[in-house]
Amino acid sequence: MAETVLDARPRRPAPERVAADRFLRVTAAVFAVAVVVHGADHLRRGTDVVTTVVRDAGAIQFVLGAVAVLLVFRGHRWAPAAAVFVGFASAAGFGAAHLLPHWSVFSDPYVGRVVAPRVNGFSWFSALFEIAADVAFGIAGLRALWARA
Repeated sequence: MAETVLDARPRRPAPERVAADRFLRVTAAVFAVAVVVHGADHLRRGTDVVTTVVRDAGAIQFVLGAVAVLLVFRGHRWAPAAAVFVGFASAAGFGAAHLLPHWSVFSDPYVGRVVAPRVNGFSWFSALFEIAADVAFGIAGLRALWARA
């Protein structure tokens, strides 16, 4: 009988999982700030300076990022996987769009012979901040997945 009562008590999560979940929440908040800062630079530069494809890809990334952040703060079981997907996909996409010379309609290049209009120091800060936050968000998602395994 005593065994049944003890088994009925809720288990406390392992310290590694608590730390991983905390790290995921912190990186989700930083990721959200980075997305807003990068979006503010695009508004400053003007929405007409990027291709429709770049604008639409950014809008999709914004929505997926918002969903991932919401999942994290709601403690949803899919939050770590969403962070991995959104974080690493965003880092790859923003890196390819901004850090490579013009290569396609997905380009909004900050380097190369043709540099996107109105790119300045704030543009570089916002892009690098977002890419770093994307990678951190993906790593935090992996860490949370491993802590739950």
